[in-house]
Amino acid sequence: MYIKKLKIGNVELENNLILAPMAGVTDLPFRIICKKYGNLGLVCNEMVSSKAITYKDEKTFKMLNCTGEKRPISMQIFGSEPEIMGQAAKVISEIADIVDINMGCPAPKVVKNGDGSKLLLNLDLAKEIIVQVVKNANKPVTLKIRKGWDKDHIVAVELAKIAEECGISAIVVHGRTRDEFYAGNADWDIIRQVKQNVNIPVIGNGDVKCSEDAKRMFEETDCDGIMIGRAALGNPWIFREITENLGETIQQNHVSLGEKKQTILEHFTLVMQEKNEYTAVREMRKHVAWYVKGLPEATLVREQINKCETKEKFEKVIKDYFKTLEN
Repeated sequence: MYIKKLKIGNVELENNLILAPMAGVTDLPFRIICKKYGNLGLVCNEMVSSKAITYKDEKTFKMLNCTGEKRPISMQIFGSEPEIMGQAAKVISEIADIVDINMGCPAPKVVKNGDGSKLLLNLDLAKEIIVQVVKNANKPVTLKIRKGWDKDHIVAVELAKIAEECGISAIVVHGRTRDEFYAGNADWDIIRQVKQNVNIPVIGNGDVKCSEDAKRMFEETDCDGIMIGRAALGNPWIFREITENLGETIQQNHVSLGEKKQTILEHFTLVMQEKNEYTAVREMRKHVAWYVKGLPEATLVREQINKCETKEKFEKVIKDYFKTLEN
């Protein structure tokens, strides 16, 4: 049985499918949509700066909003100063059920400050950070890493062992180096190697796009759970597909046009509740592009949505588009 309950520290998840933290994407509205239309055990918010938390930055604390959200929720912090990461963990653990440390983000603006995947080049510092976060958090702490920095610095197994020794409750392994970003194929064998070398839960991440992929990852890596990121963009139903249809390729038409339209409008309503109209309309442009990918006249509706300025215009474009498809 592939889909099962998963325990991370003292937190038990309904199943072992997890929504990955994605900058600019996994905000409260998107997480709510994924929980409602998917079938997943845990969501993680977009990563937040440990420094910004200690500075009590208002914008950052808005990103931590989880009002009315179904638990459990994991919140991810990033940074490279152990003491500040510890202070941030203390704050985060008062809000979240699980505190996650980011040591995998490949973004240039993150690694140039020594944060994210840059820590894969300094395991002594990585250990100090883990120790401080675990010491200061009163919730289970997880760690998200990549295979390594580049082909000459493959450190996933070594870092996983350090993490376990320092009290990490579970580890997420993305099967690419920082150098690879998201290109090529994820190396699932490194996930298997990590699983063989630690006793804490190991979550596999990278290139799971359908239930068939999920089945192969479970079989090839023996991982305890799967984290999905980019494949959930415009497709919150992927988690439902995996639990209902494990072992079969996802059918393009499994989600009806009516459900897709309803989800877009509901997603927009949730964003409107969080942000002003100007911001909400613009933030939904990328989500609409993901939702309509592969549908007829997708380019046309994207062009129309990109010109929308108001709630009324946005909703009219979406309703008219799906009415045309249904006819």
